[in-house]
Amino acid sequence: MDILVTGAAGFVGKNLCAALKNIKDGKDRRFPALKIGEIFEYTRADSDEVLKDFCRRADFVFNLAGVNRPRDESEFIKGNRDFGGKLLAFLEKAGNSCPVMLSSSLQASLDGRFAGSLYGKSKLAGEELFLDYAGRTGAKVLVYRFPNDFGKWCRPNYNSAVSTFCHNIANDLPINVNDSSTKIELVYIDDLVDEMIAALQGSEHRCDYEGMEAKPCEDGRYCCVPITHKVTLGEIVSLLESFKAQPETLVMPEIAPGSFAKKLYSTYLSYLPYEKASFPLKMNEDARGSFTELLKTTAHGQFSVNISKPGITKGEHWHNTKWEFFIVVSGRGLIRQRKIGSDEILDFYVSGEKIEAVHMLPGYTHNIINLSDTENMVTLMWANECFDPARPDTFFEAVEK
Repeated sequence: MDILVTGAAGFVGKNLCAALKNIKDGKDRRFPALKIGEIFEYTRADSDEVLKDFCRRADFVFNLAGVNRPRDESEFIKGNRDFGGKLLAFLEKAGNSCPVMLSSSLQASLDGRFAGSLYGKSKLAGEELFLDYAGRTGAKVLVYRFPNDFGKWCRPNYNSAVSTFCHNIANDLPINVNDSSTKIELVYIDDLVDEMIAALQGSEHRCDYEGMEAKPCEDGRYCCVPITHKVTLGEIVSLLESFKAQPETLVMPEIAPGSFAKKLYSTYLSYLPYEKASFPLKMNEDARGSFTELLKTTAHGQFSVNISKPGITKGEHWHNTKWEFFIVVSGRGLIRQRKIGSDEILDFYVSGEKIEAVHMLPGYTHNIINLSDTENMVTLMWANECFDPARPDTFFEAVEK
């Protein structure tokens, strides 16, 4: 299947083309039956002759080309209606009735705050062209009204508040929020691209609209991405500020699978400048080696790394409720545990050559001994709760009496 993507240099176009290439090259194993041939990437720098050639050869067309921030308002119609008319004319002249997808906008509803929007009117005019084309030629047409989109590679300080906030906060630049209670609907780029791949396979999600609300239905006039997020500007900024603070606090905010927060964090990280892509950690060093906290969570404890010098014993304490995993990743050692009130000692020989996790059992005093005379031993440690100096739940007692 040969695929034409117009607007291939834009935000959605770049992400879609990258996804298509991964499928074509067999890198995305979710689609073993989807065979992709040529990917025709059309941009505004290309000529009409190039577009005509692509229209003759394409088996599916994603029309992502459009104008949203023109210097002159007349460019709205030229970019959002007239280009679509030219594309359809080239397809019709070539006798190519392949499926065509149109990237439209919720603003085409001309409802609510979008009433009177010139951009929305131009998008609506483009929709009518495509739907008329479907009725005239019998070609399958998929009209998507996208809400605001966000994700990696989106141009900041242009037409996306999320990308602007991410870029500016990541780069210590000011942001401007007129009303933090303003709620917007957002679609994440990976969810959008997943829907485009579904459309390519004939599994698009159909809908009709009541104002700006998509109402799923099997025979709907329009199509939609089934996963969107409605959040306020204040919620977005609050999350971004917590992401920015993570290198200082080491606290990773609670991020549920599939949540807006998870997608926003990935987007935020894509805007980090080089000098912030790494950050120092506080190493607590002494003659025995070092201990460094790596990551903390609000509900799932913390991760640390412990380096023990040759022959060194660390630990010799126990906990009432706290439990830990010790995972030696380099060197060789011995973990010893003894139940409080008992003389029986449990020995666990550990090595970076055979990585395994050892439970530090509540109510058992424990230690870890570097058995090497020459090499440091490196241990990754996880505790089920972050260390609280006001209630450390840590009590000294030697393992061996």
